[in-house]
Amino acid sequence: MSDIKIEHEKGEREGRYVARIAGREGEAEITYTRKGANLISADHTRAPDSLKGTGAAFALVEYMIADARRDGFKIIPVCTYVQAQYRKHPEWADVIAA
Repeated sequence: MSDIKIEHEKGEREGRYVARIAGREGEAEITYTRKGANLISADHTRAPDSLKGTGAAFALVEYMIADARRDGFKIIPVCTYVQAQYRKHPEWADVIAA
C-alpha cells in the first residue's frame, strides 16, 4: 500500500518503527531494543484493528530489514510476527541473527 508512512524513532537503548496511513486512526509499530553496536532485538509488533489487513505491519518489517542492510546491523527476531515473516522470506537471512 503506497500511502503507508513509516518513521523510525531512535532512543539510546530502545526504539520503534511506526506506520501511519492517511485517513485511518491509529498506528502500527515494531519496538526494538539495542543489544550492541550492530545488533537489535525486534521485540513486539502491534497493529490496531483500524490498520489490520492494510499491509502496515509487513511494511514495518521490510523497512527494518532495509535499515539493517544499509546500516550494517543484525536483527534478533524475538517478536512472533517478525519470526513468521522471516520464515516466509529466507532472503532476509543476511540480517537475521539466529
